[in-house]
Amino acid sequence: MPSDRLLPLWAGRTAALLGILLVALNLRTVVAALSPILDLVSHDISLSPVVIGIIGAAPPLMFALAGLITPRLSRLLGLELLLLLAVAAMVLGQLIRALSPNSTLLVSSTALALLGAGVGNVLLPPLVKRYFPDRMTQVTSLYAVLIAFSTSLPALAAVPIATAFGWRASLGVWVALALVAVVPWVVASRARARVLRLARESEDPDSVESEPALEATLFRSPLAWAIMFTFCVSSINVYAAFAWLPSLLVESAHVNRGVAGELLALYAIVGFPSALLVPAIASRLKNVGTLIYFATGCLVLSDVGLLALPARATVLWVVLGGLGALLFPLSLLLINKRTRTHTGSVALSGFVQGVGYIIAAGSPLAFGLLHQATGGWAASLVFLLVVTLVAIPSGIILTRPRFLEDDLSARAAGR
Repeated sequence: MPSDRLLPLWAGRTAALLGILLVALNLRTVVAALSPILDLVSHDISLSPVVIGIIGAAPPLMFALAGLITPRLSRLLGLELLLLLAVAAMVLGQLIRALSPNSTLLVSSTALALLGAGVGNVLLPPLVKRYFPDRMTQVTSLYAVLIAFSTSLPALAAVPIATAFGWRASLGVWVALALVAVVPWVVASRARARVLRLARESEDPDSVESEPALEATLFRSPLAWAIMFTFCVSSINVYAAFAWLPSLLVESAHVNRGVAGELLALYAIVGFPSALLVPAIASRLKNVGTLIYFATGCLVLSDVGLLALPARATVLWVVLGGLGALLFPLSLLLINKRTRTHTGSVALSGFVQGVGYIIAAGSPLAFGLLHQATGGWAASLVFLLVVTLVAIPSGIILTRPRFLEDDLSARAAGR
């Protein structure tokens, strides 16, 4: 655990801080840059419904794969080198995607870039713990905000750039942003010894590395499952909203497509202050379950409002749904706050995101199939309600201030 001593934020760690923030800024551009211009891409490349479906399902599936493989790769290569390779995969994948002459190369290059982004997802929490053990809350807030920003920026810029310069330029522009993220990690790798010495000065002396293969025992940890389900509830609601909220609002709230798009943007924008404030609030609360219950209540009220009175107070239901997404930055913070070691942080991050994204991957499909089967949105919203309630027992478990390593040791000892 970090001690009470705070080092200057930039003390020997400038490159690491810039590296973390720049990687965070790239983690969602791969996802958000393509979908708004798929119709323009289809003018040059034949995109069947199956191909479009694969592209839509690829982000959570590749993120899940990254969650499963990253802990083992990090032990072989180290955090910094693996992150450099992940950024390289994003650069190469996005470059090939922008130049793709056919749908096969478009899909495969998108998958490569998404895998790199997924590895970055898993590595950022342990990198924050390694380089900023004294300022985990502040740095987590900063990079969570940038992840949220990187989701909205390409969605806003993709169509204007594609209209002016073509869809290949619209996809290719993000390659430059990913290339910039390489530079600070090259510098940080050279200065690693000094940076880690500064970081260790602010760590609790009892915080030592645990044995590898910790992830093999995570399935026996209630703490790990609680954080994973907290993350999963957020992901399921967000994926369902971005896939179906505009259609739901057009049919149920009787708004036009333009207004529905603006409401979806509002849903995303609400996440900005949450990402900035939630880690700081959670660090000061004795019981983080309070935040989980608050977010759960917001999501429940949003679903009930859209179910019962979709055309009245529509903005309120959308805002409440956006507030529920605070579970995402909270989960990122808990990965570090509830582990004692870097090994534990990597293992828990891989478990939470690997298993969480696997479960979340099917949520837009399930939401849509229920709508198709019933001809309305009631069954789909009830599905989200039931899923959201899973966060309540997670809040109960996370009320207890235990650490992952202690949790696993106690269970191994039969206590």
